[in-house]
Amino acid sequence: MSDEQGPAERLALGTPLREALDTISPAAWLALDAEVRILASRPANRLPTRNDLRGLPAGPLSPGDESRVALALCHPNGRVREAALGRAAETPGLLPLLVVRCADWAAPVRDRARAVLADAAGPGFARVTPLVLLLSRRDRGGFALHLLERVLRDGPGRDVEALLDDEDRAVRRFACGIAVDRHLLTRAELARRAAAADDVRVQVLYAEAALAGAGEDDHDAVVAPLLSARSPQVRAAGVTGLRRAGRHGQAAGFLADRSGLVRACARYVLRQGGTDPLPLYRSMCLDPAQRPSAVAGLGECGSRTDIETLWPLTAHPLPAVRAHAVAALCALDAVQPDRIRPLLDDPAAVVVRAAARALRPYAATLDADLLRARLTPDRPRATRSAAHRLLAAQERAHARGLCPRP
Repeated sequence: MSDEQGPAERLALGTPLREALDTISPAAWLALDAEVRILASRPANRLPTRNDLRGLPAGPLSPGDESRVALALCHPNGRVREAALGRAAETPGLLPLLVVRCADWAAPVRDRARAVLADAAGPGFARVTPLVLLLSRRDRGGFALHLLERVLRDGPGRDVEALLDDEDRAVRRFACGIAVDRHLLTRAELARRAAAADDVRVQVLYAEAALAGAGEDDHDAVVAPLLSARSPQVRAAGVTGLRRAGRHGQAAGFLADRSGLVRACARYVLRQGGTDPLPLYRSMCLDPAQRPSAVAGLGECGSRTDIETLWPLTAHPLPAVRAHAVAALCALDAVQPDRIRPLLDDPAAVVVRAAARALRPYAATLDADLLRARLTPDRPRATRSAAHRLLAAQERAHARGLCPRP
């Protein structure tokens, strides 16, 4: 058999369905649907007719007959597609094509397919979830999705749980929403999944569900896993959970978190517990090498009196402290371009990037020749990139007439 043959041609030659195409892939079923229509334009296409379908023996289909019904379900003639729908309902392997026909462009085929699918949908329907979600993006693809959702909401919880770790992100999100609504997972399980998930939307769904109704007794099982998560969204949820658990003081340990979102939540929780975070930030900034992100936190909640504390930190030996000091000055609207500009030559790329962000609003006032001098190949890549961005910002400012060209 030629490797160049497509799935439709292989089916036409009698190849069993599971050998002719990747039956796990939603895209493979849609590709088959399109390919059969192309095959039909050829003189000797071996596609089944309605008479062929009538001649099929009753009962379970043989592998060869299953392949012919699959071709009929994708036939360009709507009457052939409609005639094949009855046999599709009897054959689990053809369920994906039955789902495809529920979004058919011909109303008689579409309506018949929907009636057949509504009768045939059962626990096995969950296995075509990826295809249903893919088809739901089409104009007529909503029926199968609504039916699937009803089946999963009313059926065994294990069918939903089996989809929670699917490799398809859309499937994981879909199943997560149903699992949360059905309360299929304990708070501890929700917290563990929130900490382990790699999708922000799923992380947030799990974390919020884990914390819903959580109390003081849920700290170890629910809040602690959230606090140790890599995701800032999950850690932020965990910090917020400290308030519900009555452990406001523990939020102080997250004032210098690497995420601004987590730092903001920590300040909120501390204030709810009657603690002002600003003195804590000022104390941490006396030795910022221990907690560099505390410098950024000081800028986020500090006052003009903290500006003189921050400027010396732009020369701190630790690059992270220098970068956070620049960000803090931006937050306090205390940037002085002449004092920040030398940091474009800082040996640490993180500091150069922070300096470029700080100088962008002032790009129109910068010396263009000075920036062009930093485009030479001997300059570090971070410095060249910063100069490019600032020159582009300067050009945009000139184009808008914000300042005259030199």
